[in-house]
Parts: sequence; structure tokens; C-alpha cells
Amino acid sequence: LRFAAEPLQADRELVLEAVRQNGEALRFAAEPLKADRELVLVAVRQTGFALRFVADPLKADRELVLEAVRQDGQALCFAADPLKA
Repeated sequence: LRFAAEPLQADRELVLEAVRQNGEALRFAAEPLKADRELVLVAVRQTGFALRFVADPLKADRELVLEAVRQDGQALCFAADPLKA
């Protein structure tokens, strides 16, 4: 996904398959897809560190952050401040 053309980075099905294999591929997805809750959930379930690349509003989503932290406790540092308290 890193070297894919921009239209491919915006292709939801392609990005979904990429994050199933490696959640950190979310890093190279088009910005609107980083706000796609279903797609992001797949990514953080694959690797919690993917929370780093999620759109800011979703970093405040309790369920999503919990999934990320289940995979990698250090993912909490990428959560919205209210969830860190």
C-alpha cells in the first residue's frame, strides 16, 4: 500500500485487505479511510499500534481504543486524552 497510487490508497476494499494482513498499512491509506470505523477496527485488531494512524475523532472511541490496547498496551499513548485518565 505504501507505494500504491493514490486512487488505490483510497480503494476501501484494497485497504481493508491490506490492514487484515498488516494493521500498520493504515498509515498509507487515504485520510477518509482512516476515519472509517469498521476498517480501523480491523486494523487495530490486527495490531494495536495502528491506532497511531487513526483519524483523531476515532481515537476517542472507547471500544476501538480497548481493542487496540488488547493487542498492544502501548497503543494507549495514541488514544484521546480523556481515555487516558
